[in-house]
Amino acid sequence: MIIEEGEARLLAYSSAMNAKTVGSGSGGETVVLAHGFGGDQSVWDKIVPYLARHCRVVVFDWAFSGAAVKDDGVSPFDPVKYSSYEGFASDLIGLLDELNLKTVVFVGHSMSGMIGCIASVKRPDLFSRLVLLGASPRYINTEDYEGGFEKSEIEHIISNIESNYYNWAAHFATLVVDTADPPSVDKFAKSLSRMKPDVALPLAKTVFYSDERDVLERVTIPCTIIQTSSDVVVPNSIGFYMQKKIKGSSTVEIISSTNGHFPQLTAHLELLDVLGVVLGFYDPS
Repeated sequence: MIIEEGEARLLAYSSAMNAKTVGSGSGGETVVLAHGFGGDQSVWDKIVPYLARHCRVVVFDWAFSGAAVKDDGVSPFDPVKYSSYEGFASDLIGLLDELNLKTVVFVGHSMSGMIGCIASVKRPDLFSRLVLLGASPRYINTEDYEGGFEKSEIEHIISNIESNYYNWAAHFATLVVDTADPPSVDKFAKSLSRMKPDVALPLAKTVFYSDERDVLERVTIPCTIIQTSSDVVVPNSIGFYMQKKIKGSSTVEIISSTNGHFPQLTAHLELLDVLGVVLGFYDPS
């Protein structure tokens, strides 16, 4: 069989992104789990076995992840392509097309939440629901919007990444992962340290300077917005802001048993309760 150039590029997504599929999918649902800044697919390790009992689960690594670096040591991250979320949305669409997946439940953590929103606007046929976990359309405050950070604070973050990335990464992990769970703090810190500094800097600029608020009103796919009771990265007000702006039906769920930005690490059972309701295999009553 002759494979054309376009087909070869398409077939490269699952390999380049280390995509893995587990579970039988007997319930008919396919859940796609997408990690955020500095992470890799291992952040989902606590919840994948439970979800796989009820559905087919797809995990993968974004190009910036240290886990995406192949044997030659070269990172697949292209700072031009990924200077906006559009490049990531293109990769997500390519992966779902390659795997021949339709109407998936997409769980996007942090930056991946907005990537999922963008992809759903481009290809609504690929999604049945978006689960936006600790997602934010903009991190910088304006006069009429609470993003969580002043512009000067973001500039300070960028400066610290540029001057000493590994020191910044170790400190950042203690801010965004609940310190009551030291193994989870250590897990994310190690994941951050595997991301190359020359990748982390342009990616941080893409993420922290992003403004995707105008995308929300074009999202027609139903959404479940999940946040923790206290997240230094994403104030709870953002969840309700997104709920108001998203065109499709949406709900906000607050996991009150944990602080931090990573409930999949520090409150996975509570997160599974929410996902179980979304996927129809858990009845809270």
